[in-house]
Amino acid sequence: MQNHDELVRPPVLGPALVAATGASGWASFDYRLIAGGKSNLTFELSSAAGELILRRPPSGNLLPSAHDMGRESRVQRALAGTQVPVPQVVLTDEGDLLGVPCYVMAKVEGHVIREELPAGYADDAAAKERIAGALVDTQSALHLIDPASIGMADFGRAEGFMARQVRRWTEQWDRSKTHDVAEMTELSQRLSTNTPTAQRVSIIHGDYRLDNCIMDSDDPGKVAAVLDWELSALGDPLADLALTLFYWLEESDEPFGITPSITRTPGFPGRDFVKARYAEQTGLDLSDLGYYQGFSAFKLAGIVQGINQRSKAGAMAGQDFGNLDDMVLHIARQGLELL
Repeated sequence: MQNHDELVRPPVLGPALVAATGASGWASFDYRLIAGGKSNLTFELSSAAGELILRRPPSGNLLPSAHDMGRESRVQRALAGTQVPVPQVVLTDEGDLLGVPCYVMAKVEGHVIREELPAGYADDAAAKERIAGALVDTQSALHLIDPASIGMADFGRAEGFMARQVRRWTEQWDRSKTHDVAEMTELSQRLSTNTPTAQRVSIIHGDYRLDNCIMDSDDPGKVAAVLDWELSALGDPLADLALTLFYWLEESDEPFGITPSITRTPGFPGRDFVKARYAEQTGLDLSDLGYYQGFSAFKLAGIVQGINQRSKAGAMAGQDFGNLDDMVLHIARQGLELL
C-alpha cells in the first residue's frame, strides 16, 4: 500500500472517528486510495469497527471555490431521509484534522458501473432498462424536492442560473483555447441570446451519470447511493438532465473517451427512453431541451479543451491525452445540431 499518511493523518483522524462513532475500534485503522486524479480524493478506511469512506481535496494549491467538502457533506446530510439515497455523513471537519476541509461517510455496498457490467449482473435488456429507469427516477426525485423543505433554500443563487453558466463557460473557453473555433463562438453567441426561463428551482447534482451512482448489487432497478456532489447547486433541473443525456451514448454514437460509455452496450435503452420517463416523472415541459443540450456540449467542449491545454503543458502528472482538438470540434458541432 502506498503511504499517504500525510493526507490521511491516522493518529489524528482515528481519535476523531472514535468520538464521532462511539466505536473504540477506530483508534487504529488501515486505508487505501480508491479514487484520485483531477477531482477530490477518496480513501476507504477499515478497522475492527468496520469500514468508512474519507473524502478530502487533492494536495497542492487549490482554487478558492473548488473542492468544497462542506458543500458535499451539507447536501448529503440534507438529502438523508428523502427519496434520493446518499451515504450517511459520520464526521465533517473544516480543517483542524487534516489541514484541509474533509468529511467521512458510511461505505455503501453495491456496484459502480463504468466500462462493463459485473459478471452475471443485468445480463438482459429488461434488466438494463431497469438500471436506466432507476437512474431517471432518482434524478427526477431530486429535482422534485423543494429545497426549502430540507433547509437548502440558501444553497445558491438560482435566479439567472443559465445566463451565469453561459458566461462562466465562455470565460473558461476564452482562457483555455489555443486557437479560435468558429463553432464554439457561434454556440456562445446563440446560448447568450436565447436563454429559456427555468420552470422550477431544484437541487441539481451537476454531474449526474451512471458511474457517479452505486447500483444495488441484488436489484439492478435500485440506486443504492448517489455520489460526487461537488458540483451540486440550486439551478435549472433541465440543465442537469441535459448533461445526463449528453453522457448517455447510444450504440451508434462515437465515444468521447473521457467518460465511460457503457450505455452504448446493446440492450440499454436510448435517450428517448430517458426523456420520456423524466417528463412523466416530473411533469416538466422538455420543448426547450435542445437549448440545454447545446449548452451541455458547450460546457463539455470547454472541459475537454482545459484537459487538452494542461496535457500539452505537461501539467497532468505525466498523463498524455494526445491532441484533443478534433474532439472539441466534434462536440461543438454536435452542440450546434442539438441547439
